[in-house]
Amino acid sequence: MRFELLKILLVDDNQHMRVLLTEILRAIGVRAVLEAEDGAEALTLMRAHPIDIVMTDLAMTPLDGIDFVRRLRNAPDSPNQLTPVIMVTGHSTSRRVTEARDAGVNEFLAKPVTARGVLERVVEIIDNPRPFVRSRDYFGPDRRRKADPYFVGPYRRIHEQHAVNLDP
Repeated sequence: MRFELLKILLVDDNQHMRVLLTEILRAIGVRAVLEAEDGAEALTLMRAHPIDIVMTDLAMTPLDGIDFVRRLRNAPDSPNQLTPVIMVTGHSTSRRVTEARDAGVNEFLAKPVTARGVLERVVEIIDNPRPFVRSRDYFGPDRRRKADPYFVGPYRRIHEQHAVNLDP
């Protein structure tokens, strides 16, 4: 893998976490690492620089990681709606993971971070990119991780089938 070609943006209000992630990324060969202290600064940086992957913390002020990802995915002036996002957080409850997924996060990495964890998430984004989908209330990477090899038909959810059958 050519990690030296990647441009990664770290978004975290904790400077020590940004330093730790920068050192891990540099150890695997990433040369271009940009930093932002919150989601608003990250969006500004993304308008000025092409970014390949964003790694963002969840809990920040004034614009936290979830709101940042929602704006990245849905705002009309988004710098790049398709940028892969890794959410890095100590808030790894099921509710927060679901909230991050539903905002459009590609991967989730729980703190404390390890070099292996960072490497695995970056490789996953590069080697197994999920297609982006748009629905009435969601835009982002396909939230389904596995394809059912036995599924036949256009819809995978019962409510989707009923919704189509009800339409004239």
